[in-house]
Amino acid sequence: MIAAVRPDTRRDAGSLTLRLAALFAWLAAGAYLLLAAGVLGTGGYQAEPGGEGIVLAAAAAYAVGGLLVLARRRWLWIVGAVVNALVMAMFFGAYAGDPSILLSGGGLATKGAQLALEVALLALILRRR
Repeated sequence: MIAAVRPDTRRDAGSLTLRLAALFAWLAAGAYLLLAAGVLGTGGYQAEPGGEGIVLAAAAAYAVGGLLVLARRRWLWIVGAVVNALVMAMFFGAYAGDPSILLSGGGLATKGAQLALEVALLALILRRR
């Protein structure tokens, strides 16, 4: 007799969310690399010469963060969600009055990936309660 095996859709959905969170972190890292290379614009923002170091540090942090998401440790997801939310809050707080920066290619690319990452991290955190 053949037994019917039902797939664990909750686990499959969690695995997909996990992979999406890592992907969004790597997309944010890629967007920061494109910013550092000058491919993505930043609207009216003029960086000081040699100021791409912070952008490269952000790219490295998101690249490593994407790997840490895959470690399946809830506390890492929580730390990542808090830090990511702080990064977005500081950006919007600093440039809220300058739509040329908020709506620039660099602003939309980085914050779009970060917002998607935040949603995925929150989904992972809440699912594991």
